[in-house]
Amino acid sequence: MKLLEQMTPEVAVNLKVLFTDIDDTLTTNGKLTSEAYAALWSLKEAGVEVVPVTGRPAGWCDLIARQWPVAGVIGENGALAFFLVDGKMERLYHPSIPEGDCKERLRAVEEAVLAEVPGSRVSADQFARLFDLAIDFCEEPPDLGLEGAEQIRAVFERMGAVAKVSSIHVNGWYGDYDKLSMVEYYCSARRGVKLEEHSDEFLFCGDSPNDEPMFAYFPWSCGVANIRDFMPSLKATPTFVTNARGGEGFCELAERLLALREG
Repeated sequence: MKLLEQMTPEVAVNLKVLFTDIDDTLTTNGKLTSEAYAALWSLKEAGVEVVPVTGRPAGWCDLIARQWPVAGVIGENGALAFFLVDGKMERLYHPSIPEGDCKERLRAVEEAVLAEVPGSRVSADQFARLFDLAIDFCEEPPDLGLEGAEQIRAVFERMGAVAKVSSIHVNGWYGDYDKLSMVEYYCSARRGVKLEEHSDEFLFCGDSPNDEPMFAYFPWSCGVANIRDFMPSLKATPTFVTNARGGEGFCELAERLLALREG
């Protein structure tokens, strides 16, 4: 990883879309600060589209797409994408979502996790989800740490589900998709471009293990400073890293991009 100060103008000048995680990337201690929200507006006004790519649920994505200064939002770790077109909400669902209802299979996973991992609990935002199961390991107390998160992931995988560890939840689902594959689908359906042919026009910012496929794929990526907490478990790391953590790190990235574009 390089320090953000080492980012060159070519990264910023060619940038069309900034994909970014939300929790602990845009937020600080669970809150979207006024500074981070202002950074989103500054990027929009400078002609950079921002698209959050998050594990958060469909219900949250509808609100974010409507009320934040973003071009769209990808949610539930790649299951869906919501965006406005002429004031009307459009929704994309990943083509690899299994046919039929997976809720019974996920309910069995939920029962197994809660029985086998003491202190684990279903995330408070589960009611707003369509396709996945989120198990909270540190958004609300008690904090089970990464060891607890890995125990939870092991149960998901033993029962045939895909599982990803974020900074707060372990998300699991049935279907062959993730954040990266939905970004590819979004670019094709929404922008009419193949991601692999225009990857230098995009940048991804994140903070946790479930962002690793994005770090591995994009020529330009950035981790906020708290990505260092997960370094021992990461095989792919971001191109750049900020000095500050969370939302302050995102503001640092936005300021650097805008300064380079102006220069």
